[in-house]
Amino acid sequence: MDLKLPIEITDELTDDEVRSRGELDLASGEIRNVRYEDYDVAAQGIPAAREDYECSIGLLRSGERVVEFRVEANLSGHYSLTASELLELKGRAAKLFSRAPG
Repeated sequence: MDLKLPIEITDELTDDEVRSRGELDLASGEIRNVRYEDYDVAAQGIPAAREDYECSIGLLRSGERVVEFRVEANLSGHYSLTASELLELKGRAAKLFSRAPG
């Protein structure tokens, strides 16, 4: 199965947020092609490596519907979902996005 979905990522810092977009591979839980918005990695470093880093959250959208999930981020800038988080996300997303509008 080669299904990649566009997602939004928010790296939460103590007093700020770093937003980015990427592609979630639903087969592996890997997040690729991460593109930061208004954030210079070369000058400021990887968000997860900063002292004020707290956590990373992902959002999967379909129209007005949104599913939020936890994203694992490591010090090299690699984002992914754990196997259990990926399984839970698949179930939640399927239920939410298959409901009739309204």
